[in-house]
Amino acid sequence: MFATYLIGLREGLEATLVVSILVAFLMKSQRRDRLPQVWAGVGLAVALSVLFGWLIEYTSTSLLSRSEDRELFEAITSVAAVVFVTWMIFWMRRAARTIAGELRGKLTEALAVGSLAVAGMAFLAVIREGLETALIFYSAAQGAAGDSGPLLALIGGIVTAVVLGVLLYASALRINLSKFFTWTGALLILVAAGILKYGVHDFQEAGVLPGLNDLAFDITSVLDPSTWYAALLAGMFNVTPAPTVLETIAWVAYAVPVLLLFLRPARRKPAPAATTTTVTERGADTGAEAEAASAPQRA
Repeated sequence: MFATYLIGLREGLEATLVVSILVAFLMKSQRRDRLPQVWAGVGLAVALSVLFGWLIEYTSTSLLSRSEDRELFEAITSVAAVVFVTWMIFWMRRAARTIAGELRGKLTEALAVGSLAVAGMAFLAVIREGLETALIFYSAAQGAAGDSGPLLALIGGIVTAVVLGVLLYASALRINLSKFFTWTGALLILVAAGILKYGVHDFQEAGVLPGLNDLAFDITSVLDPSTWYAALLAGMFNVTPAPTVLETIAWVAYAVPVLLLFLRPARRKPAPAATTTTVTERGADTGAEAEAASAPQRA
């Protein structure tokens, strides 16, 4: 369940920070009259994300009658979730340095167009996180049918993210967002490796890939599946005591190079003098906007 909690926390905090930046910009620009459009866009994005998650579950449980078809569907969604996780992690690492300025610029343009543009901008800023969350959650929670634990963990992660976002906005809490996204990103890479391993297993059960009975190793005597720590490893990173050869290859082939690339120190380019001056002049900013602006300096 920790894996789904982490998914909710990470994706929820990204969406919360985006909304906080938009709200802070409107408040500082004396455009509070546009706040209802922002919340309308956010609400629509959340509703469609929930609908998307329901459609995935409904397709798997109701529309696909054969077990082979369900296994293939789950395998495809697992691979898609891994692609989204990988893209999201590296995108956030790169965009964290400029996201506040880019959002302010886009919102300024939307204000000039009208109410629908403001709502649409808020909708697009949140819907990506929502769709990713629904897809990744479905893939991470496979095998937990009838268990409400993963869903409660996801909701708990999202609630935690909202609380952190509100506290950041109110300047009641300061966290190093650069370090936060680095640590959670590294953990999510391991979660994604487990999702990919699960997808490979589903492909094998669907008959698409061979080797379902070819085990890489069997350490059941050491890692008893009935123990709490074995369940924790399986739930978080899909580490199982008797994986197949292809599952093991997939886990290692993804986790090792992606972790190395993600943890590799980024090349820092010297900032132009004008940019440095602008950031300094905005040093009195508060809330999420200030946190986003100062994150690059603490990276």
